[in-house]
Amino acid sequence: MSDQADVEPALNDDAQRRFPVPDYEDVPEDLRERIAEETERAGFTPNVFAALAYKPSHFRAFVDYHDALVDDTALDREEVEMIIVAVSGRNHCLYCNVAHGALVRIYAKDPQLADQLVSNHRTADVSDRRMAMLEVAVKLTEEPDAVTEADLDMLVEAGFSEEEVWDVGAIAAFFNLSNRMATFADWRPNGEFYTLGR
Repeated sequence: MSDQADVEPALNDDAQRRFPVPDYEDVPEDLRERIAEETERAGFTPNVFAALAYKPSHFRAFVDYHDALVDDTALDREEVEMIIVAVSGRNHCLYCNVAHGALVRIYAKDPQLADQLVSNHRTADVSDRRMAMLEVAVKLTEEPDAVTEADLDMLVEAGFSEEEVWDVGAIAAFFNLSNRMATFADWRPNGEFYTLGR
């Protein structure tokens, strides 16, 4: 995401406001390596890594599952990020709205789409296929007990494969968890995220 080189990882003290952030040197080596990789890729250390470093075993599980969701999916990355932002918008999750909103802008090459999704996914300028995807992800967020076989059938009728249908549910479910943890611990987005892709 950034052309910056040789950026040193740094865990911002204000990455979360309700739990302490450890010093980078005190984080286990395997997590420091993962943080360094992301810092090199992004040009800064996303605050989610600083927040999760508070509890290393949870960091590993969270990041491993996140990586599986975005790396082993039949959906394209733009669709993954759209689901995340639509779900996060309904959950009023500041961190994910800002950080993943930046990723929507980058992957979709659209400076307006993330704001539409955060405000109300039904205002988004997307295809009927993608609107069906967003409808199901948001329904799973707002009324999980109301999701039925008909919702999965709607996705199939919209052109999604069985694996893609699974991925819609898995991504929405994981980011509902993420949103709640971000709100509970008061994770704060890096300032850099606000301007990326604009």
